[in-house]
Amino acid sequence: MAGVWAELTDLLLPAECAGCRGERLPLRRGACPACAALLGALRPRAVRPTPAPPGLPDCVALGSYQGVLRESLLAYKERGRHGLARPLGRLLAEVVAEAAGGRRAVLLVPVPSTARAVRARHGDHLRRLARHCAGRLRDAGWPVAVAHPLRAVPRPDSATLDSAGRAAAARDAFRLRPGRLAPVRRLAAGRVVVLLDDIVTTGVTLAAVSRHLAGAGIPVHGAAVLAATVRRGRAD
Repeated sequence: MAGVWAELTDLLLPAECAGCRGERLPLRRGACPACAALLGALRPRAVRPTPAPPGLPDCVALGSYQGVLRESLLAYKERGRHGLARPLGRLLAEVVAEAAGGRRAVLLVPVPSTARAVRARHGDHLRRLARHCAGRLRDAGWPVAVAHPLRAVPRPDSATLDSAGRAAAARDAFRLRPGRLAPVRRLAAGRVVVLLDDIVTTGVTLAAVSRHLAGAGIPVHGAAVLAATVRRGRAD
């Protein structure tokens, strides 16, 4: 109920623009006209970290993790603007369409959040994005299913780890849900499997999830994310 209340509050009460944080501006789907135009102008593109971790599938991102896109994601994830799930989910659908390589049957697998993150954010932010993303694709005529075959386990704060530590933490961060594997395999048959995440930085999380699924007989076609972190002058 906390997540539902947050969404209703975001719709009913005056809020700052999610992109520029400007106040007393006319908002459409959480953003002022200028920021909405900037988000609408973004086009999905292939991205890849350097170096790419083993097992990382092909990745497509809407844009770089900066400017209006970064602020909108922070507003959604960290500032309780749950109502942004709908417009961000619709943008994520465009990324999935590019990652899938054309209209086809798709199985979406969001990267799971830890129980601690879910509590802190009053809900699973990626599940909400996946729901709206799938709805947008279905409205456009895509056969879409969403599955949750993995669970996340507690892990160290990545800010305290070096690149090797992040890779090791990502390898141990997920567990398969045995009771869900057979139904997910059936769903995956005849579909392309696309992982969903909000941000890709080093790629170790997406690689770890992809390896878990491949080991369970569920090969991953690609990954769709909203933003790619800019590092050393290049997007990854």
